Amino acid sequence: MEYALETAALNTLHTDCLIIGVYKDQQLTPSAASLNESSLSIIHKVLARGDNKGDLGCTLFINALPDSTIERILIVGLGDAKVLTGKNFRKALQAVFICLKKTQIKTTTCTLAEVTVSDGDLQWKTRQIIEIANDTAYQFTTYKSDKQTEFNVETITITAPEADIASAQLGLCQGIAMADGINLTKLLADLPGNICTPTYLAEQALALGTQYDKLTINVLEEADMEELGMGALLSVSRGSRQPAKLITLDYQGGDKNAKPIVLIGKGLTFDAGGISLKPGLGMDEMKYDMCGGATVLGTLKAAAEMQLPLNIIGLVPASENLPDGDANKPGDILISMSGKTIEVLNTDAEGRLLLCDTLTYAERFNPDVVIDMATLTGACLVALGRVPSGLLGNCDALCNDLIAASEVANDSLWRLPLWEEYQEQLKSNFADLANIGGKDAGTITAACFLSQFAEKFNWAHLDIAGTAWRTGQNKGATGRPVPLLTQYLLNRAYG
Repeated sequence: MEYALETAALNTLHTDCLIIGVYKDQQLTPSAASLNESSLSIIHKVLARGDNKGDLGCTLFINALPDSTIERILIVGLGDAKVLTGKNFRKALQAVFICLKKTQIKTTTCTLAEVTVSDGDLQWKTRQIIEIANDTAYQFTTYKSDKQTEFNVETITITAPEADIASAQLGLCQGIAMADGINLTKLLADLPGNICTPTYLAEQALALGTQYDKLTINVLEEADMEELGMGALLSVSRGSRQPAKLITLDYQGGDKNAKPIVLIGKGLTFDAGGISLKPGLGMDEMKYDMCGGATVLGTLKAAAEMQLPLNIIGLVPASENLPDGDANKPGDILISMSGKTIEVLNTDAEGRLLLCDTLTYAERFNPDVVIDMATLTGACLVALGRVPSGLLGNCDALCNDLIAASEVANDSLWRLPLWEEYQEQLKSNFADLANIGGKDAGTITAACFLSQFAEKFNWAHLDIAGTAWRTGQNKGATGRPVPLLTQYLLNRAYG
């Protein structure tokens, strides 16, 4: 899909569909009012029929505009005539692009960037239009014989005042970069486990490195990890025929001596639970256990496209977790790269075993901050549902920065405590710590486990088990938390 900006008057446009907004009581946005005036009040006449009363997200087509180069008008309700919240602006956009599904419309012109949004400038609104259009248009058809898509729009043009074109252009560039990063994350996540193996994930990272001069890729093999003493990480892959990989993406866009931001993403390309086998129902969705790793690749792609003036390290420990005669057994004791010993009480708590050695490995980059993201605990889904991702960390400033970025990106977070009392649940009679803390506070005790390997830097953990993919009839990857992380990086780069 192509995106463009337009500053010309509406009555000069050639488009299959013009998107305009209307508030309750037939109060029109500036573009809607202008078009209404030039078309003998056709918009007011149609609205007078009562088919669209301006309720938020209500849509209505005007399928013919006499003597005009605009083929159709799509009216979307904006609710009460007041400043929209960012969430309500996005709801209106979602309604628009869902409405465009299954139509034959090829070109659209969207005037909604003119709508006043609280704390949302033209740059932000332009980005949102692209992000939501991209999310609506995405379909995974790679392995379908019939690759026909539901979304036929090929070009979306966003109107903007000539005086503000620079701001809109910046939003356009950022929006396209973020959309590309989200698409990569979704595609990798939606691929089946027999295709997207640890080796495949490493190959995609290497391919990404060929696209950007400032991005370098390195892949550690199992022999390399053995030499480093990564006993926790390597224990997970023992039950699989697929070798583990530790993928490093090194983006150097900042000053040579500037400390990097390190992003770590769990890359469990399929998780059957190991010897502690998961129930069969819904196990197919465990291909999504690598969404953290896919997020790292998508975020680095977006950062490289935007040429952010930052140094960013992406680390993706990739493996499978399957039952086998050589797989981890409950009761096994592992020696991590840090030297700490771990008693495995549940082999399905494997993500933290991948991450703990990767956190130790991150020390060598002398990081400014470290952020890990993982589909780590079903407990997070129970606690928070599918609206926010869970946030825990050892640095209030970092956590506050992530929450601020989440509010701008509309990619919600909710912070949970990381109190010393919870560490008691990880005590083991036979090792330095156990890999699970019992049935209570599972999300928190998982983060407590990780915190013991993140003591040498400022660290935050994102549990995305409830937000990385949708289930049910609309099953598929969401691309989260790429919007959150790219916004965080934008804030770090430009304040």
